[in-house]
Amino acid sequence: MITFFSRKRTSSLALAIAMATGAAVATTAVMPTEASAQRKKKKDESDGGGYSKEFIAVYQPLNELMGTEGSDLASQRAQFDALAGLLNTPDEKIAGGGLMFNSGVRLQDPALQLKGMEAMLASGMVEAANTGRYNFIAYQLADRQNMVAKARTYLQAAIDNNFTAENINPASLRIAMMESYFGNSEFDAGIKYLNDAIAEQKAAGQTVDEAWYRRGISVAYENELTPAVYEIAAMWLSDFPSETNWRDSINIARNLNNFTPAEMLDLFRLSRQTGALNTASDYDFYIEVADARRLPSEVKSVIEEGKAAGILVDSNLYMVEQLGVANGRIASDRADLPALEADASAANAGLRTVVAAGDAFLSYGEYDKAVKFYERAVAMPGVELGEELNRLAIAQIGAGDYAAARESLSRITGTRKPLAMLWTAYANQLEAEAGATPDVMPSDAPATATTM
Repeated sequence: MITFFSRKRTSSLALAIAMATGAAVATTAVMPTEASAQRKKKKDESDGGGYSKEFIAVYQPLNELMGTEGSDLASQRAQFDALAGLLNTPDEKIAGGGLMFNSGVRLQDPALQLKGMEAMLASGMVEAANTGRYNFIAYQLADRQNMVAKARTYLQAAIDNNFTAENINPASLRIAMMESYFGNSEFDAGIKYLNDAIAEQKAAGQTVDEAWYRRGISVAYENELTPAVYEIAAMWLSDFPSETNWRDSINIARNLNNFTPAEMLDLFRLSRQTGALNTASDYDFYIEVADARRLPSEVKSVIEEGKAAGILVDSNLYMVEQLGVANGRIASDRADLPALEADASAANAGLRTVVAAGDAFLSYGEYDKAVKFYERAVAMPGVELGEELNRLAIAQIGAGDYAAARESLSRITGTRKPLAMLWTAYANQLEAEAGATPDVMPSDAPATATTM
């Protein structure tokens, strides 16, 4: 059962409510008189600084009104628009922008706040320590007004300037950017942003926040974005290979596909390997697709594991019946192995015999023999190529040959592609485990025992 997915869009504004835009900002004050302003203008002519007469004429009354308690600032709203058209020099932009922003806070006018913040940022005079914060404020204001492209520009600048605050960290900012795309149904762009962010994080030697993966998988799953959902899941499992995460990833594949019994068998085998089997219904389904008449050893081992885990109980009549069938067939099944091996090794062996030999030796954990027969089978006319490549890879994983398993899995297309991607993630996980060596399975254990 998938537990972490939700169709509710998480608003990016939830990142910082109390909003950073709810407070005034400190700005560089304009010269108090026209004469002083003109002197500064002449002094700064070489770098384009200073204040014009026109700017002072509009700015000064507004600044005095802003500083007067109880003044009717709202009546002068049109003057702020006039002021916005007079911001030409860096000094005018930082001072005029600050006045506009702070007045916008007082008037609860997001549009005026944004104009002011944009002017300050455009001045180039915002202190480095405040650059990230100011860009984040501009992002929030633009986002509130559905200015999508502008909001993304300022959010990226906040990320680039390493903005953080209480309840806001680099991971949450990245998620906010993803939400900008996802919330506008730009799924391909959102997934690309996620993949690029993951790649950048890893290239920098930094840990990828699990929330990135979860949000990306949630959106990809809800919108049935394949193969993207499996690609993200594979990266997620590589970094966070818990039983719960494996269970969720496997359930995604089950929910998005109508697998055949043969495909379900190999998916249940992966569930068993990763500790993701946890319900009686899944055990029953596994037992059914494995078939005690065909793979008695595997069925017997699965049932015993389910009973040991307290998931299967003796009152489960189907389980009891299938265990009886398996117990009744194991001895003769094992006794037939030498003859089956000889027949399948013959030069004129048919496809069905070769495949049967591969299945049998995989079931009993004799991986090298299983690999030999599956390798022969995949080159024969009429073969179910995806199925035999998948099982070849399972045998190669059991033998500890992860590179060969990845190569086999990379050749799989069609309905088994999701299985191939998940099995590849499992091969990568085993290979990445420091000092991990596949255990040698007892001769009567199935190929997919959890000790593989």
